[in-house]
Amino acid sequence: MTHTGPAASRTCPASAQEVPATDVTDPAAPAADPLVVEFPLREPGVPFPPPHYADYRDRRGLVLSHLPDGKRVWLATRHEDVRAVLTNSKISSNPEHEGFPNVGETVGVPKQDQIPGWFVGMDSPEHDRFRKALIPEFTVRRVRAMRPAIERTVDKRLDEMLAAGNTADLVADFALPIPSLVISSLLGVPAADREFFESRTRVLVSLRSATEEQRKSAGKDLLRYVIRLIAIKEKWPGDDLVSRLLANGAIAPQELSGVLMLLLIAGHETTANNIALGVVTLLTHPQWVGDDRAVEETLRFHSVADLVSLRVAVEDVEIAGQLIKAGEGIVPLVAAANHDENVFECPHTFDPSRSARHHVAFGYGVHQCLGQNLVRVEMEVAYRKLFERIPNLELDVPIDGLGIKYDGVLYGLHELPVRW
Repeated sequence: MTHTGPAASRTCPASAQEVPATDVTDPAAPAADPLVVEFPLREPGVPFPPPHYADYRDRRGLVLSHLPDGKRVWLATRHEDVRAVLTNSKISSNPEHEGFPNVGETVGVPKQDQIPGWFVGMDSPEHDRFRKALIPEFTVRRVRAMRPAIERTVDKRLDEMLAAGNTADLVADFALPIPSLVISSLLGVPAADREFFESRTRVLVSLRSATEEQRKSAGKDLLRYVIRLIAIKEKWPGDDLVSRLLANGAIAPQELSGVLMLLLIAGHETTANNIALGVVTLLTHPQWVGDDRAVEETLRFHSVADLVSLRVAVEDVEIAGQLIKAGEGIVPLVAAANHDENVFECPHTFDPSRSARHHVAFGYGVHQCLGQNLVRVEMEVAYRKLFERIPNLELDVPIDGLGIKYDGVLYGLHELPVRW
């Protein structure tokens, strides 16, 4: 993490992210002779977003890279190009297409014969059926009704932290349990099972610390779990999302397994990372504590889902003057787009006063995150109550000593030691 000084100044302070990358060729080179770079997996000691994203944005066209298996893939790094990729009808989210850029066999978007109902890997009109069924569960009105329960969840976690002493790991004791408990309640998952799906998700989103076999096993465990949950809800429905979707009938039970698995994973892992990173940022920028605008800026600033939106061209298509041939993969880099200096002034400065609602932290277009309203409320409540109830909160390790998730699909912290 790179943190700069107060955001009031319009003169961008120098930051580590502005150091030029050593492997970048002349940005004036023609797009027909694209730069070939290593695939942007996070590396220890390299700030996030990495410095070379800025160099990529300075080039015409897109940037050519190769996946770990050697397959060609195009990287989109400018805000306008990322949005263009995410909305072009010639570009698909479906991993069934040849050339789809999954990082590994078990990392990326599963096919329907692996996990039925994983709707983010579908294109219209198939994708639209799932989204239409799920939208009512995540409206502003529905999330507003959930707010009192979210506040009770946050207060209970804080009660337990305070009762245990004057130190805590804010990831394990606060940032992770809150979204896990909220999504569990929404889906009708017993709170006692939270640690089970958290542990399996942790393996699934690990790129280096887990093997393909370990990820396969974790995926099978989660899939078996949600299949049993669906069977229980079919016999004994309740006031929860699973029961409502079963009663609606728009999504078949076998498809619902993938939907629930996706919601369980996305519903807690990304939010937990945002909460923890946001707390660190607010501790180092205390002038923004209590300002609700910090939520939106945190989402933009940290862009935890940088490598999540994977795509493949199904027809020859041109993006930013670069010809992408049918069958070639594309990775729109969310963090690069959200730090595009042509869209966000002083992008490496944490500045909640800016208008950041046009960031792409939740994606863009028809696949934009369904749960974004819920995520915003969870983050806002978590920050407000944490700093109101523990106003003397501080880091218990130097900021350079925080454990960054360099091996994960999502950017975040392994732990966050704090004291008060």
